[in-house]
Amino acid sequence: ENIDAFEIQDTVELVHASLCGAADGGGLALDQRFVERMRARFDTAVLNPPFGTKPGNKGIDVLFLQAACAMATGAVYSLHKSSTREYLVKKAASWGFRCEVLAELRFDVPMMYRFHKKKSVDIEVDLLRLTPVAAAAV
Repeated sequence: ENIDAFEIQDTVELVHASLCGAADGGGLALDQRFVERMRARFDTAVLNPPFGTKPGNKGIDVLFLQAACAMATGAVYSLHKSSTREYLVKKAASWGFRCEVLAELRFDVPMMYRFHKKKSVDIEVDLLRLTPVAAAAV
């Protein structure tokens, strides 16, 4: 609906896909066949992944970020809990990406799901930009 409102149908593509499945031994894993099919298909990726803190989806934010890095040829912009910053910077480096914090934000998460215990929670969030190391050096 935002794409229609801003009349950018010809310049923006949305990907709605199941990126993850059950991993051997429990947890989650990327659907590598899908990621390979989509490799380097986009200039830029913008995502707001689940934070990956709920039982059953631990680390899902990292899997989304890894998939976006594989699919984008340029920058990846993503929101993540600030408490995971150091870990994500190291992960990005291991994938050949530079990770920088563009903004430190406060994200109000209202009670939306049954597992939420409070009416709302303020979470410290980083807006990150990841760029391939080769592109970051330019």
